[in-house]
Amino acid sequence: MELLNDDSGMSTVEYAIGTLAVAAFAGVLYALVTSDFVQNLLQGLIQRALSSV
Repeated sequence: MELLNDDSGMSTVEYAIGTLAVAAFAGVLYALVTSDFVQNLLQGLIQRALSSV
């Protein structure tokens, strides 16, 4: 029963899960930013900002 109470490796597992979550979020964010819709939206925003100067 001592094995059930031993949490010496928990921080390593938590870091691994956190790293996977961040990598997954980065992948979703990259896919969103490189989509045509978001690129057109950003391009329109930049053009409006530059045309008002």
